[in-house]
Amino acid sequence: LGMGIPDFWIKYLKEKSDDDWNIEELWSVMTNRRYKEGTIAYAESHDQAIVGDKTTAFWLMDKEMYWHMHKDDDHLVIDRGVALHKLIRMFTGALGGEGYLTFIGNEFGHPEWIDFPREGNDWSYKYARRQWSLVDHPELKYQYLNNWDGGMVTLLKEHDIPSSYQAQKLNMDATNKTIVAERGNLIFIWNFHPSNAIPDYKFYVPQAGQYRIILNSDAPQFGGHNRIDESQVFETFEEDGVNKLSVYNT
Repeated sequence: LGMGIPDFWIKYLKEKSDDDWNIEELWSVMTNRRYKEGTIAYAESHDQAIVGDKTTAFWLMDKEMYWHMHKDDDHLVIDRGVALHKLIRMFTGALGGEGYLTFIGNEFGHPEWIDFPREGNDWSYKYARRQWSLVDHPELKYQYLNNWDGGMVTLLKEHDIPSSYQAQKLNMDATNKTIVAERGNLIFIWNFHPSNAIPDYKFYVPQAGQYRIILNSDAPQFGGHNRIDESQVFETFEEDGVNKLSVYNT
């Protein structure tokens, strides 16, 4: 188990502002393992919440989750939290190991911790639960996180990403907090910048040809803002002696 990964995410969410995220450190934590030593990656675990910590979703959105998760409620904290929840999971799943694990309920951003009946809580069952009604409610945003988890896991399985060679860096852009990587013949783009969206964003790719989008975190079914034309075909071009692509990086 890649136990250092969830500890790393919690440390980042606790101690760093969005502007202080270091993409080289992000990359190192996900890929620093011995070649062919199988690792199961996961972004968070129940243990973190059981011992008095918070779920990733609650670290990102805190009490605002109780009041602003309706689909028609535009709220900056929730918008940021949903976006980062998706990025953290895909970053972990695509780079962190040779398998991916989700602890039940975390796939849809369950807001509360787990605490089993014990003497210290008067043998209460109050938090010994997962609230499936949240993800099943058609008017709440939890469905977006659940949809993303399903799409992400499907992509990882269909393209056999966990069994592929470790990912290769293609572009590390500290200014725009953007990481572009290749694994399993797929190109992954992560933009961790809190505000920068860059049109005509160019980066190197190892193989010339046409590329298309197969998973887009900005799609409306994932709670995104639908700013990306998923029907677009991206054609490589030569610049500075290498193959490059140009995309809207948001």
